Amino acid sequence: MADFNVNLRNIETVSVIEVKGYLDAHTAPELENIFNQLLDKKQFKVVVNFDELKYISSAGLGVFMAYVETMRENNGDIKFTNLKENVFNIFDLLGFPILYEFYKDEKEAVQKFNLQG
Repeated sequence: MADFNVNLRNIETVSVIEVKGYLDAHTAPELENIFNQLLDKKQFKVVVNFDELKYISSAGLGVFMAYVETMRENNGDIKFTNLKENVFNIFDLLGFPILYEFYKDEKEAVQKFNLQG
């Protein structure tokens, strides 16, 4: 399950992380590296686009749990977009919709940050 790619880009003050393939214990460190880069640059508003994610394990979910508090303490957050039903079901099963905001598309999530200031 080494098929994984992560891409980072910015839309105004929001960092967009695109995850593709399989996010599991073997690939989670790549995502952690992206989050560490964002912290180094003091970029705390993050949208994660899951449009091309096929699978996520508990290790992948743990990456978001590890960083969300720091983002929120710095007036930011992590918002999720473009989840396929099978991926959303994993998040839902573990109660993530109570802790995170989910959006159908990336533009909507970015706009939400811009409205918050």
